[in-house]
Amino acid sequence: MNQEVTDFIEKVKEPWQAGLCRELRQVVHNAIPDVQERIQYNKPHFLKNKKYAAVISTSKDAVSFTIFNASGLELPEGLFDGPPERKTVKFRGGQQIDGGMLTEWVKQASSTL
Repeated sequence: MNQEVTDFIEKVKEPWQAGLCRELRQVVHNAIPDVQERIQYNKPHFLKNKKYAAVISTSKDAVSFTIFNASGLELPEGLFDGPPERKTVKFRGGQQIDGGMLTEWVKQASSTL
């Protein structure tokens, strides 16, 4: 795990957002065991074979999680936004994530990277 990404998560002000960032990071590591991490554009980016697989982004009241290479995924209606190749889900305080499903989607999307 990349220390810059760890530092980013530790600096997130809202405890629920920091916890969610840790969970999402673990989702990516579960889906892509050899994932590379780096901070780019002030956000944690996760790469497989030097190609974007996922990114975590925080805002004042949400944590966004983007899955790249998502064109072939069958995603629930209304949960994700964005163009076919890049899908983003926004989590707000108190919202639970389905780590198992997210892991499966990241695994599927990154399988061709």
